[in-house]
Amino acid sequence: MADRDPAWHVLPKPSHPHDSAPLHVTGAARYADDGPEPADMLHLAFGQSTHAHARIRSMDLSVVRAAEGVVHVFTAADIPGANDVSPVAGDDRLLADGEVICVGQAIFLVAATSQRAARKAARLASIDYEPLPACLTIAAAQAAKSLIEPTQRMARGDAAAALASAPHRLTGSFDMGGQDHFYLEGQVAIATPGEDGQIHLLCSTQHPSEIQHLVAHMLHRRSADVTVEVRRMGGAFGGKETQAALFAAAAALVADKTGRPAKFRCDRDDDMVMTGKRHAFCVTYNVGFDAQGHVLALHLHLASRCGATVDLSPAINDRAMFHADNCYWLPDVEILSERLKTNTVSDTAFRGFGGPQGMLAIERVMDDVAAHLGHDPLAVRCANLYGPGRDVAPYGMTIADNIAPQLIARLRADARYDARSPAIDAFNATSPIIKRGIALTPVKFGISFTTTHLNQAGALVLVYADGSIQINHGGTEMGQGLYIKVAQVVADVFAVPIDRVRITATRTDKVPNTSATAASSGADLNGMAAYQAAMTIRERLTGFLTRTFGCPDGEVHFTPEGVIAGTERLTFAHLCRKAHIGRVSLAATGYYATPDIAYDRQTHQGRPFYYFAYGAAVSEVAIDTLTGEHKVLAVDILHDVGRSLNRQIDIGQIEGGFIQGQGWLTTEELVFDDQGRLLTHSPATYKIPTASDRPAHMTISLWDGENVEPTINRSKAVGEPPFMLAISVFSALTRAVAAVAPDVRALPRLDAPATPERILRAVSEHRAR
Repeated sequence: MADRDPAWHVLPKPSHPHDSAPLHVTGAARYADDGPEPADMLHLAFGQSTHAHARIRSMDLSVVRAAEGVVHVFTAADIPGANDVSPVAGDDRLLADGEVICVGQAIFLVAATSQRAARKAARLASIDYEPLPACLTIAAAQAAKSLIEPTQRMARGDAAAALASAPHRLTGSFDMGGQDHFYLEGQVAIATPGEDGQIHLLCSTQHPSEIQHLVAHMLHRRSADVTVEVRRMGGAFGGKETQAALFAAAAALVADKTGRPAKFRCDRDDDMVMTGKRHAFCVTYNVGFDAQGHVLALHLHLASRCGATVDLSPAINDRAMFHADNCYWLPDVEILSERLKTNTVSDTAFRGFGGPQGMLAIERVMDDVAAHLGHDPLAVRCANLYGPGRDVAPYGMTIADNIAPQLIARLRADARYDARSPAIDAFNATSPIIKRGIALTPVKFGISFTTTHLNQAGALVLVYADGSIQINHGGTEMGQGLYIKVAQVVADVFAVPIDRVRITATRTDKVPNTSATAASSGADLNGMAAYQAAMTIRERLTGFLTRTFGCPDGEVHFTPEGVIAGTERLTFAHLCRKAHIGRVSLAATGYYATPDIAYDRQTHQGRPFYYFAYGAAVSEVAIDTLTGEHKVLAVDILHDVGRSLNRQIDIGQIEGGFIQGQGWLTTEELVFDDQGRLLTHSPATYKIPTASDRPAHMTISLWDGENVEPTINRSKAVGEPPFMLAISVFSALTRAVAAVAPDVRALPRLDAPATPERILRAVSEHRAR
């Protein structure tokens, strides 16, 4: 049937508000921690390691057990099945067993009558440690050759030979820090025991199926015995993809052992200490180029701090390699990715999943080439863009949907870049203290899980006899508007108002074996699965109408004014009632697997992405050369979301992603002491952007195009790509620092985040040159 084409709806979509918007503003939206607590509920806290690496000689928990309010204390010996909450490698322990490998690692679990009692008691343990050597930094891990896996290489051509023959050559290095997810709703899970050994888990997670499977293995049960439910999260950003498993498994263990409901609501300080961050990177490069700024050869070395266990670091660092080209043709290139094991909390998924680190690296190279040649950085960027005859990525994928040149040209004109850049130079020439900078940087972000089998989703659509509709799918709602987008897809199939569609919580007992809501693929995958389910029901209804009224399929139309069958017109509700009486099934499952993707990790070659999302941003900044403080003055964004499913939701995602990226590159600094303790573990010491950090001038426009691939409505993913638009802020800050010595043809050394201290140091060093 022709209507099976998922791009069949080509009319602009109304911007329906977020499905929970009225509940959010009235305080009626229920999160995992908002339900009533039964009188016998137990509250949980972990006893945590105070050492980065040590052997546990002995542990006395008698004082903990005797503390006020404590009901039970559990250790690794109490786990009936696998002591494992890892996503892949089997190396993340629920509770440490004989050895600790980072500060904050869970050693024992306290169940008490209140959260306060549990947290107080958890600090009373007497533990005798034998300290062991610890690697805390990238440099220390490199010296010790401490790796989570062998160093990976992606290459094309002969970079060494091309470097040797290049007319110009530069070497450089810089560091970029990690980032805490700082979701407003912390980690939380509630486990309720059921009959016959069943467990129900209500938790804040991006990956219900993974938690279901891990908890089942931990309890030595089958997956069918564990149900995980998620209605909404108060933010996640990747921090609840794997990290939620620790807290959910702890709650499930207590509920299983005691027969009482158990809640783990993690305190903010504990949350920040115990959960993984964005990977910090050290980048070095050797680039060869010509007098016009064309990159002829590049050797790029990416070294990342992965933490104490594997987690998702292999895939994250792979994606950093994938995005080390961004929008640029690199004819001879070698990318080495070093994945370092350190005795710090294991770093994990974060919005962009390694892409921001790889993209920042190549943008730094472009800025360095421009500084050396004395060219405008945008001219160098444009000279290196992918184009006809130069359109294959280092991993072998042809860039068939390249709109970066046109998109950049339009933003360049709309934001008046060519007029503002010389005006800023003129301002700097007469301003001894305040210096300004401007930058336009592009984004090309691949959409799909690079682990191919994760690119699948399921959905369940139920149409009731009164014409109301209920949908369920494997995607989770973390504020990004996934639920309303999928609801729109289903409503469009039946041509009914959106208020006819009831959105229900994600549950593993409705849709099994789902992938995480990650990789920006939530709407692509789950929207398509829901579409397939809804279309199955629509086709049944169409067949019923043709039989009932004796008309061909082509004369059946679902319209906002009703369902037309030949000369008959019925309301959708009337049709559903008649179909039910006529014994037509009004329930269907849908399934979708992303086509045409394949990737060989051994060779780092293939087509890992279904398509690319593009964008560009112009950022203008000012720095105070006496204090190092800065201000983002103006931002103009043009972003590609294909044919948008919901313009206002998409614009909100673009704005939020940009500001979060700005925080990573400017204010959010993770500081560990020389014992491996995180010092920035609360809002008092860790500074996320606030409303005052949003530039006073900020325009966001959507590119007026559509996806070349047949996605729903020809839309494109929007969750992660906007994050990297904020690289324009970092490039503009670098250019502002360079303005203190405009005759120096060298890029200032500026590491990320560009805190006032780092900016001040960069200003001083650049002046000294």
